[in-house]
Amino acid sequence: MGHEDSGDYRGAKRLLVLLNRFEEMIRQNNNYYFESEEMEDIIDYYFDKNNSKNAILAIDFAIAQFPFYTIFHLRKAQALAATNQSQKALEILSYVESIEPNNPELFMTKGGIYSQMGLTEQAIENYKKAAELSDAIDEIYMAMAFEFQGSGKIDDAIYYLKKVLEINPDSEMGIYELAFCYEINGQNEEAVKYYTEFLEKYPYTPTAWFNLGVAYARLTFWEKAIAAYDYAIAIDEKFSSAYFNKANSLVGLNKLDEAIKVYKETLEHEEPDSITFYYIGECYEKKEDFEKALTYYHKALSIDPVMGDALLGIGICLDAQEKKIEALHYVKRAIDSDKENSDFWYIYGEIQEELKFYEEAEISFKKVSELDPGNSEIWLDYANLLFEQENKNGSLEILAEGIKHHPQNAELHYRISACLMSIGQKQEALSFLQSALKLNYEKHVELFEYIPTLRQNTSIIDLIESYKK
Repeated sequence: MGHEDSGDYRGAKRLLVLLNRFEEMIRQNNNYYFESEEMEDIIDYYFDKNNSKNAILAIDFAIAQFPFYTIFHLRKAQALAATNQSQKALEILSYVESIEPNNPELFMTKGGIYSQMGLTEQAIENYKKAAELSDAIDEIYMAMAFEFQGSGKIDDAIYYLKKVLEINPDSEMGIYELAFCYEINGQNEEAVKYYTEFLEKYPYTPTAWFNLGVAYARLTFWEKAIAAYDYAIAIDEKFSSAYFNKANSLVGLNKLDEAIKVYKETLEHEEPDSITFYYIGECYEKKEDFEKALTYYHKALSIDPVMGDALLGIGICLDAQEKKIEALHYVKRAIDSDKENSDFWYIYGEIQEELKFYEEAEISFKKVSELDPGNSEIWLDYANLLFEQENKNGSLEILAEGIKHHPQNAELHYRISACLMSIGQKQEALSFLQSALKLNYEKHVELFEYIPTLRQNTSIIDLIESYKK
């Protein structure tokens, strides 16, 4: 055991003795003597353990012993704030301010309480007073950044996070929070610029390389992202998130074999994780290696048994292997894990339709159209399902509803035109065809793919010809 370890050990043993003695005093309702430093240690211990009941007992005892030590009054205010007694806490702080008006911790505590109360301006005002009196300015700027972030003033948060990093370039929290703010603001180019300049001064900061990679990835500059992640890994070879994100970028470049290799490297540097197994499965699925994809999706489920995406992945692979009934079972389990997921319902409906379970497919497609009316494909597929069942009026209703949501979608206009023609409503059909041709002339071939006999219809052919550029 080294000197430092033995010091830590002695400190821990001393604290244990103090705690036992204090708790024994409380149990026996006695009155022992403790030094003020000892009481500080006892109080800090209870704070760290979130034991507010014992913290308040210790604080009240300390105040009785040392009534003029402002530290104990501050701790009392902090304990009251932690149990949502903000007003009482602020009264105590007023008393502390009358005795010791230049105590930065007083203003930090006050700022924290106002923040908790949702009073951003008062919180910031107190943090600024603390900054004028304290040496730990980076911590105060961090609190200010969080306050601005929480109240949606992201530009102000960015300003103070940059100040944090000027004072303390090693602040990992500062590096990550700044990246998060740039992300909220959609300022990916600014993030790239900032981290590039930061790395010119501090090139051995793996978290900065990592966040530069994230910004490049958001801009889909996959190669640059990979280069940045590689620097992060070169500085810290156990940086699991950098391996994971590098693999994601390789998927962006469709380099699936390389991506699989790097995902597997991620697993060497962290506990096995359902998401990583899921992404490996997804790569194998894209490669149409369904057996390996199934293996990794099942591995994901062994860690997270209700992971909807993995359940869906298994369903898709089984469907591709023509095991449609089994596929349906897994997609149903995916839906049970997240009933509001329109993608799950969509695939469920498609497999039901393939199995000729038309009524069930109709229920699923209806559900998708309710959950995600912004998906134009569902209106086409739902209408087609009904059309194939000879329910042409139902099909028309669905297409009309789809056009309400997507007035600029040419395919829906072509499809409704074809549908109207098939039930003999020629004038209305030509009116929709005209709209479709205006929206997108090239797509008129879809009309004939849908109903080939329309090639013989002279009014349709003449109208199409009149729009030919």
